Amino acid sequence: MKQGLHLKISQNLVLTPQLQLSIRLLKLSTLELNQELEVILRENPLLEFAEDTNTVSPSNVGSTNEANNSETVENKPRKDAEASTQENNTSDQEMMAEAPISDEEYGNASNWDEGRKQNDYSDNNDSFTRQETIVENLRDHLLGQIKLLSLSERDQRLMLLLIDSINENGYLESSLEAIMKSLPEELEVEFIELKTALKHVQNLDPIGIGATNLQECILLQLNTLPNDRPDLALAKTIVKEHLHVLANKDFNKLCKLTRCSAESLKSAQALIRLQNPQPGADFAQFSPNHFVQHEVIVKKVKGLWVATLNDGIMPKLRINQIYADILKRNLGNSGKYLQSQMQEAHWMIKNVQLRFSTILRVSQAIIDKQHNFFEHGEIAMRPLVLREIADELELHESTISRVTSLKYMLTPRGIFELKYFFGSHVTTKSGGEYSATAIRALIKQFVAEESTKKPYSDNKISEILAKQGIVVARRTVAKYRESLHIAPANLRKSL
Repeated sequence: MKQGLHLKISQNLVLTPQLQLSIRLLKLSTLELNQELEVILRENPLLEFAEDTNTVSPSNVGSTNEANNSETVENKPRKDAEASTQENNTSDQEMMAEAPISDEEYGNASNWDEGRKQNDYSDNNDSFTRQETIVENLRDHLLGQIKLLSLSERDQRLMLLLIDSINENGYLESSLEAIMKSLPEELEVEFIELKTALKHVQNLDPIGIGATNLQECILLQLNTLPNDRPDLALAKTIVKEHLHVLANKDFNKLCKLTRCSAESLKSAQALIRLQNPQPGADFAQFSPNHFVQHEVIVKKVKGLWVATLNDGIMPKLRINQIYADILKRNLGNSGKYLQSQMQEAHWMIKNVQLRFSTILRVSQAIIDKQHNFFEHGEIAMRPLVLREIADELELHESTISRVTSLKYMLTPRGIFELKYFFGSHVTTKSGGEYSATAIRALIKQFVAEESTKKPYSDNKISEILAKQGIVVARRTVAKYRESLHIAPANLRKSL
């Protein structure tokens, strides 16, 4: 084979560093974007958050006429929340009475003073320390009550053992027999002692704590009610003997089993439903950082629905004045490092602006397509796919997918992810199309208007939709109903 040199012309798609940065920023949520910016700002000394309106615009870097002027580059998250002092909601706790068991034996969770901070503020100190709210969990709540009981050290230790076996919903995860077997023989704990300790635990607040099952939990709460409460005896009988029948809502069978009238059964059922099936759930620990931040605000202006960006979450970036002056005065002698950092800072400012402008364009296009939704609600939602918006804005479909993912819109009807406005469709008898979101709204409306004594089955809902020209199979109705967290017809039935 003869060797030689040949020229060949071809076209290849090359992702430049600037394009890669643009794609990465576009798919991030606003919270992720702020985290990304914090990292970039630590690595790039020429880029910083703007603190005021007198900032340097990247277009002015190197200009001798505007060296002392600065222009704010839009898009910076407001730091009012960080600069302002957060109100300390932590209330001072009263000193707890001494108990035979020390705090160390109860564990770190029982130390009520842990995390408390002294408000050591003086007249000359203008800065305030950020205070964290102390959230009491279920274990702390129960341990605090044990310390106030006039019980022996042994009884308190057994109660502590049982509390450690209670899950976040307030139920005893292990049976007394299993707990008894796990105890060392040298402790010489008798079963009656453990059972007595459980009774003490079940008398703590909240009522129903320490139950082994739902039946016992409801009974513990019913036993605290006055005996003269109407239909209390019937409610206890139902919970003790026929709770599964009540769960299946077989009211006719329940009336026969308890030999009561429909009115008495209705009253007893209402009494049972007032009880808390998860008494420990109120103490569950939830992360305070789980929240949704909307990028777009939708308002009706002069009869038209208009999208605007949420200024409160838009990062405002600028070129650092000190480094910009150094680079400008010594442009010929400056190293490649500062020059490359300056270029990356330009890209970052431009791409952040491009990100939010693209979100705004896509949001406005969605609003124009889903105008009826904003006027009449979910029932007027029309079928919409990503390609429609992509063709209208002359963007790639993947770009629309990135823009609509984890981006939220605040509307008079609530906060919605941009992807919410896209979805599948069902063909009508007339050849038209009906949005799946609109069908779910219709199902929700039918269920809200149905008779509670004879709720609609999935087949019945399918028939009602068919009369309106919307052909939907029963299994599709069931799928939509389950996505709306609506129970089947037999569980929606009531007296």
